[in-house]
Amino acid sequence: MLFYLLIVAAVLVVLLPALNFLSYRVMGGIIRNRKEKWDLNICCGKTDGGGVNVDIVKHAEVPNLIVVDSIYELPFSSNQFENCLCSHTIEHVEDPAAFYEELQRVSQQVTLVVPPLWDLSAVLNVFEHRWLFLTFRKEHHSLPPYIVLPFSQFFQERLGQKIRA
Repeated sequence: MLFYLLIVAAVLVVLLPALNFLSYRVMGGIIRNRKEKWDLNICCGKTDGGGVNVDIVKHAEVPNLIVVDSIYELPFSSNQFENCLCSHTIEHVEDPAAFYEELQRVSQQVTLVVPPLWDLSAVLNVFEHRWLFLTFRKEHHSLPPYIVLPFSQFFQERLGQKIRA
């Protein structure tokens, strides 16, 4: 019995990081680096979307970076942008519906990139994420269904929300 538990543990140790690498680096990179220009790259971290890059803090030297105080009240006019990219952000915010509504206000087309359910190490990351998106797809043009990530509030209230950009 112990032998089988060790095999399962070994498979998980290899499989979980591999799925996360595939999800975030490979598939996320393909979406972020498409030939089309992202007029607005919201919560960009260290990634240049090719147009206006927006975040709540400056993580790195990114061209055309605008630092904003609130993601719920962006300093842009309605439909100012044609294409908005929101990659690996909405699972961190306090109010996904309000954030998505604001993105729809400033952009004609919103592309959300979220951790899919098969990327277990990302979707179960209670230290960073607040929401669990109920989807096996990575890319969405509407807000996918979501629920509170169990135990995330417990850990984040005690330890703070850890976000790596």
